[in-house]
Amino acid sequence: MFITAKAQEAEATESEENIIMKLMGYKRENGRYGIRNHLLIIPASVCSSETAVNIAKLVDGAIAIPHQHGCCEIGDDFDTTKRTLVGFGKNPNVGAVLVVGLGCEGIQAKDIADEIKTTGKPVEYIVIQEEGGTAKTVSKGVEIAGKMAREISKQNKVEFDISEIILGLECGGSDPTSGLASNPSIGVASDMLVSMGGSSILSETTEVIGAEHLLYPRFEDENEGKKFLEMVKRVENRSIAAGHDLREGQPTPGNKAGGLTTIEEKSLGCMHKAGHSPFKGTLEYAEELPTNKKGLYFMDTPGQDIDSITGMVAGGAQVIVFSTGRGTPTGSPIAPVIKITGNSSTYNNMIDNIDINAGKIITEGVKLQDLGQELFDKIVDVCNGEMPKAEALGHREFGIFRTGFTY
Repeated sequence: MFITAKAQEAEATESEENIIMKLMGYKRENGRYGIRNHLLIIPASVCSSETAVNIAKLVDGAIAIPHQHGCCEIGDDFDTTKRTLVGFGKNPNVGAVLVVGLGCEGIQAKDIADEIKTTGKPVEYIVIQEEGGTAKTVSKGVEIAGKMAREISKQNKVEFDISEIILGLECGGSDPTSGLASNPSIGVASDMLVSMGGSSILSETTEVIGAEHLLYPRFEDENEGKKFLEMVKRVENRSIAAGHDLREGQPTPGNKAGGLTTIEEKSLGCMHKAGHSPFKGTLEYAEELPTNKKGLYFMDTPGQDIDSITGMVAGGAQVIVFSTGRGTPTGSPIAPVIKITGNSSTYNNMIDNIDINAGKIITEGVKLQDLGQELFDKIVDVCNGEMPKAEALGHREFGIFRTGFTY
């Protein structure tokens, strides 16, 4: 079973084995490469979110990620929130970080800063209760962040190999054209990146239910394959434990209006984003992808697009490709999000938000491989600095996945 996956990898890489593609980006202290150079202001909790936003407003180029978490969380939710915040700070698209805490929250600003510091990038933290209130904290934060902004502005881009790229794969607001055109196009582009030594992350556990038997044999490591199946089962069991069937929300009303009738039908279209490459392993939500074992991974994320993208970016993805049949404006604070649709009507209706029309496969007879190449070329251009529409319009949606309660 698992030998077949290796055979698929050999076949996929045969035509690309001698290709080397160089990009331009920012080399980080730990040897990774960013395609953007953001100054990130991280609130340790909801209590410091507004202060972090106010600091970011006063420093050119700074980005804050306000959220509702960080205090009175326990267990998996505590770990997930902290891992996500740390992961955002570690992402190579970030050049420097300022963490803002209140002082009495569950997740401490110093703890977040200390973990991000392992990358070697500039990191500092401030605490509202120690600075004498929010006004003084904003003043001190602007002083620190302003200096950071000036320093990272001096950094020049350098050449690096495309094998350093981690691509996040997302879909949302799906319709039948997603499985017919846009998701298969993403699969082609993902296979191209993996064949060049790069990495991709397939996300959304709820959207592989009904297709898990087709993805499982593609895991090179049988233990990782079993872990993948356990992740799928865990999602089902979590819903049952809450007294609900997750099919109450999947497919979504928009999916149904678009023509998808069951979760299995939706999943059979979603899985095409993963192309034909073998899976190297599985990742928990916001878990960092191993840099010494590149390739295709599965990450346990929810079907909620923003939370899912957040998890992949926290795991190290520098760029996201997002397939949408119905249309969506979603972006990310620190990673460019490229939109593709398989529905030409959606493309024309939301042309301000969608970058590529894969509907040409259906309406104009464009070959899948050619559309996949078009998407891959767009990924390269974005990695080299071109802004996709979500980034140009300032879409910076951010949400952290949670499974429990606040106590």
